[in-house]
Amino acid sequence: MKKSSSGQNSGARSGRAGSRQGFRSREDKPARAVARPSPKSPAKAAGKAPRPAPAVRSEKPAARAQTRPAADAPRQPTRAQAKAAAQDVLATGVQTLVVEPDEADMRVDRFLVARFPQLAFTHIQRIVRKGELRVDGKRAQPSDRLAAGQKVRIPPLKLDQPRPVSRSAAKDQGDREFLKSITLYEDKDVLIINKPMGLAVQGGSGTTRHVDGLLECMRDAEGQKPRLVHRLDKDTAGCLVIAKTRFAASTMAKSFRSRTTRKIYWALVAGVPRVRQGRVSTYLAKEGEEGDARMKVARHGDEGASHALTYYAVIDTAAQKLAWLSLKPVTGRTHQLRAHTAHIGHPIVGDPKYFDIENWELPGGIQNKLHLLARRIVIAHPRTGKPIDVTAPLPPHMQQSFNLLGFDTSQYDPIVEAPEE
Repeated sequence: MKKSSSGQNSGARSGRAGSRQGFRSREDKPARAVARPSPKSPAKAAGKAPRPAPAVRSEKPAARAQTRPAADAPRQPTRAQAKAAAQDVLATGVQTLVVEPDEADMRVDRFLVARFPQLAFTHIQRIVRKGELRVDGKRAQPSDRLAAGQKVRIPPLKLDQPRPVSRSAAKDQGDREFLKSITLYEDKDVLIINKPMGLAVQGGSGTTRHVDGLLECMRDAEGQKPRLVHRLDKDTAGCLVIAKTRFAASTMAKSFRSRTTRKIYWALVAGVPRVRQGRVSTYLAKEGEEGDARMKVARHGDEGASHALTYYAVIDTAAQKLAWLSLKPVTGRTHQLRAHTAHIGHPIVGDPKYFDIENWELPGGIQNKLHLLARRIVIAHPRTGKPIDVTAPLPPHMQQSFNLLGFDTSQYDPIVEAPEE
C-alpha cells in the first residue's frame, strides 16, 4: 500500500509541475499585455506606475483547475487490469460471448467461471439452472459441453456478488507455501495436490477458504490462473488434479470425460460386504435444496437421473464390524461412492449424509469424520501422453483408524485389476 501511495504522490507532484509550466506558457503573455498600458493610457500620463494586473491571480487557480485532470489521470493499466475492467463493464447488461478454440469442450459452468471469476460459483449455476443462459439460442445445462464458435448469451449479472479482495504479497506468499506443502506432482502444465479433509474445492455459501481461491496466488502475467479439472467433496481428502494452462485443462477434461483417467479411492465402511469383490450399477438423481442436497438411487428415465457405475473390493476387515474398501468409480457422479456404499448397506464411516444404520456405535478411538480418500490417480500428461501416476497418503484421522485396526497400507489392492468400464 505504501508503494502505491508514493507512486500516486510522485505522479501528483509531476502533474502539478506540469500544470505550473503550462500556466506560464498560456497565461503570462496575456497578463503582461493587460498590465502594459498604451501610450495614451491615463496612468502613464499621470506618472503613476500601473497596478499589477489582477488577471494573474484570478486566472491562476482556474488554470490549475483546467490542468488538474491531466495531472491526476491514472497510469496506463496492465493487460490483466484492462481485462478485469472490461469484464466489469460487460457484467452490467446482456451480452453474447463467442467460445474460443481453446475453450472448446469446456462445461458451461466452467466456461462462466473462467470468463467471470469475480462471480460466485453457486450464482453461476443458478443462472444456468433457471434457463437464463442460452447457447446458440437454446437452454443449456451446467454440464453441457461447448464447441468453438458457439454463441453464449449471458443475462445481466449481479454485481453485488462476492468479488476477490485485494491480495497482499504476504497472503500470496502464504498461499503459495501452503500449496507447495500439499503438492504431490507439478510441472509447467499440471499440478496435483493432496487436498486436506475439510478444505472445499470451490466457494459457496459461507465458504471463504477453498482451493479455487488459493489458486489466485498462481496467476500468470496474462492474468490466467490454474483451472480445476475435477472436484472432490469438501470432506474427501486426496488427489486433486489442476491444470495450469487452458490447453492442459481442455486435454485433461477430455481424459476424465472419456473415462481414460484411472481413479482409486479408499474407504472405511460399516460392516463387511458379503460379496468381497463386486460392482454397483444404479441411476442417481439429486434431491433436496442447495447445500442440503444428496443423491438418491433412481430409475432410468427419472428426471435428472444419471447412470453411475462403481467397482469395489474388500482389502481387509476388523471383526466383521468394519471393512477397508478399495473403490474404482467408472463414472463421476456427485457423491457417487458415498451413495453407492450406502446403497449396498455399508455406508462410509463418518458420513453425515449417507450413514443411515440405526443404533450403530462408532468404535472407540475412531473419529467421527468422513473416512474417504482419493488414494490414487493415473492420467495421461496433456502434452506427452505419458501417464502421471500419483498416490496420496492417508489423512491423519484415517491413519489413526488404520493404526487402531491394524490395517497395513502396503497390502495388495485387488481393485487394481478391476475393469475400466
